[in-house]
Amino acid sequence: MTVSTGNPDDSFHVFDTTLRDGAQREGINLTVADKLTIARHLDDFGVGFIEGGWPGANPRDTEFFARAKQEIEFKHAQLVAFGATRRAHVKAADDPQVKALLDSGAPVVTLVAKSHDRHVELALRTTLDENLAMIADTVSYLREQGRRVFVDCEHFFDGYRANPTYAKSVVRTASEAGADVVILCDTNGGMLPAQVQAVVATVLADTGARLGIHAQDDTGCAVANTLAAVDAGATHVQCTANGYGERVGNANLFPVVAALQLKYGKQVLPEGALAEMTRISHAIAEVVNLIPSTHQPYVGVSAFAHKAGLHASAIKVDPDLYQHIDPELVGNTMRMLVSDMAGRASVELKGKELGVDLGGDRELVGRVVQRVKERELKGYSYEAADASFELLLREEVEGRPRRYFRTESWRAITEDRPDGTHANEATVKLWAKGERIVSTAEGNGPVNALDMAMRVGLERFYPELSKLELVDYKVRILEGTHGTSSTTRVLISTSDGTGEWSTVGVAENVIAASWQALEDAYTYGLLRAGVEPTE
Repeated sequence: MTVSTGNPDDSFHVFDTTLRDGAQREGINLTVADKLTIARHLDDFGVGFIEGGWPGANPRDTEFFARAKQEIEFKHAQLVAFGATRRAHVKAADDPQVKALLDSGAPVVTLVAKSHDRHVELALRTTLDENLAMIADTVSYLREQGRRVFVDCEHFFDGYRANPTYAKSVVRTASEAGADVVILCDTNGGMLPAQVQAVVATVLADTGARLGIHAQDDTGCAVANTLAAVDAGATHVQCTANGYGERVGNANLFPVVAALQLKYGKQVLPEGALAEMTRISHAIAEVVNLIPSTHQPYVGVSAFAHKAGLHASAIKVDPDLYQHIDPELVGNTMRMLVSDMAGRASVELKGKELGVDLGGDRELVGRVVQRVKERELKGYSYEAADASFELLLREEVEGRPRRYFRTESWRAITEDRPDGTHANEATVKLWAKGERIVSTAEGNGPVNALDMAMRVGLERFYPELSKLELVDYKVRILEGTHGTSSTTRVLISTSDGTGEWSTVGVAENVIAASWQALEDAYTYGLLRAGVEPTE
């Protein structure tokens, strides 16, 4: 493990705690390999410090630090080990968990210290004076051993409210003992921005310590609280990727960093790193096996998506009229959503986005707008099915549907067997390249059987279809007055290994709607592959 020099400017720290605090989110269970992968992503992004976990507290974190020393050459970040101050009435040099922090090899140590008087007396079961001695002894010992030390003041804001004099004495003690930064933690996440700003400003003035902020998101204000602390003079921000963390999470690294760099003008990342933000966010979501939030600021796929016709008209003139930044600054893109709210500008911009030249043909654009509105009235949803919309758009531009095959008929049968199992079989009759095809297949459900039967029939003519994989399937029952015969909408997501697209089908039964979406999925897949239509 090589030791980097940290952030571009050590006067301001971006500190990531995804591997410790973020891993406490419900549903996240990181292996050592996962943690190593995430650490590499965070280092690529350019954060100054990566808190890897609590060595000695569990075998997984101990192994992570051992492997990180051997397997990762950090370009930007310094690895941080997390632990607690020494136990009461035990010398720091004799405390096994303090020794584990040193054994981790991490150049930086973050110590959690109690700053709420009730927590000292009830949780640590010691005196207020002994707690201060524990902090001073542990910080000074680790400094003597060549470690840089940060101190997290747990429950600081609640402790400050209960006993401001003692809370400030914890900050002063840590700083005087040699802690580079003392971090004020909103552990319960109950603070609001104005409160955070006032407390940080007062503590900074009264102690002279270098301060940081660690905000939980229980009021939905973690990012705002973090920025409020910066406004008050904090120069160290602790965050997690995508806001992962216990309960509702922590301050989200990505909007915090974007705000600091784009709104505050602070160069907190290496040059060019901000443009990697969307990619890094989604890559980490993939590792933790959580679907990326589509509406996350800056990096969500909907962060720069525009649906209203009024917005589209303005964006056509100047994108800045309805966007607070250029999406490319954070590695994202603008998207136009086509729906029954769409106007001419929406269709023109969407056509440009898809690479379909509408040639400024107002009549053509008008036909597309009208057709979209009519079909959305029937239940279609094109904002969620870009591939189906592109096929519709190309049909209007080219004057005919883009067809690689023609459906004569299809049939799906589900058999309920006496032992409680089910058999699903489908038969499809198609025409492709002048030949009639009849194929039958079984599947795990009637839609899968239809998919398999279509593949059996068409792959001989179009081997490109062998690369396609259905990756998601959604059914929505739309409003209706006929109970189980209500209109059904099906959305199918398909991948060819290099990209993913969505198609839509609408009918009075789920199988018919699924067949429509399957037809569009295969047609679009062949279009992507550059195959010329033959029908």
